[in-house]
Amino acid sequence: MRRGDLAPAMLFLLPWLIGFLVFTAWPVVYTFYLSLTDYDVINDPAFVGLDNYRQVAQDSAARRAMSNTLYYTVIQVPLYVLVSLGLAMLLNQAGRASGFFRTVFFLPNMTPPVATGVLLLFLFYGQNGLVNEALGWVGIDGPNWTSDPRWVKPGLILMSLLSVGGSVIILLAALRNVPEELYDAARVDGAGFLRRTWSVTVPMISGSLLFVFIVNTIAALQSFTEAYTAFFGVGNTTYRNDAAEFYVIHVFRQAFEFLQMGYASALAWVLFVVIMIITAFQLLVSRRLVFYQGDQ
Repeated sequence: MRRGDLAPAMLFLLPWLIGFLVFTAWPVVYTFYLSLTDYDVINDPAFVGLDNYRQVAQDSAARRAMSNTLYYTVIQVPLYVLVSLGLAMLLNQAGRASGFFRTVFFLPNMTPPVATGVLLLFLFYGQNGLVNEALGWVGIDGPNWTSDPRWVKPGLILMSLLSVGGSVIILLAALRNVPEELYDAARVDGAGFLRRTWSVTVPMISGSLLFVFIVNTIAALQSFTEAYTAFFGVGNTTYRNDAAEFYVIHVFRQAFEFLQMGYASALAWVLFVVIMIITAFQLLVSRRLVFYQGDQ
């Protein structure tokens, strides 16, 4: 690096650095401090050490919320990635029409999450929702998606698939970088579609698949807006269901409904550690499963 380039570079980076330090780094550090205090917003924080973390370990509601979140993540993320990959592969064969369908698939990503939560109730409401009416046309008696605890999370998982557009575009870009010669060689060897997909497509786009998998895992572990809007919104007592209380919803309610900011901060730090551990595990496993074209 030339010394004369450093000052202009830092000048351009300064707005971002200030924003990061003020709006990200400092809140993270201060939240850790609050997690060691008893703080109700009204009174000054009172230091309590690790009491909040001990309370987290004993809180059955926190364990239930974490269980809901992990259940949602384990099912939603692989399904989300598979649907994204399937649509990307279809778009890769669409020719000139791919631009139109890219727009169609991405449009739901522009929908505000609050509107998606309201749409969930509209689609899955009891026996009168559009989903159950459609199932009724083929003779299937649909479940109570919004009131039966066994079906609340599957309904949320299905709704999340509306937002696959961003991942579809990422995987489509990766698919278009796969050399056609590899498919030609596989065809010469007699490989069918499934074999070509497993032996050529998946390894060649494994880096993009890893990125999509990690990003969506983190997003699933932090699921909040859609479920909160549908089941825990202000004045909403009709649909409130413990099966929809994800971990971040539990954190939010502790902080802003019960004003237990110190305890909520401890809950947030537990989630942060869980996400770090899961992400580190994914990166560790990826060393054996992910292929990069630049590797020798």
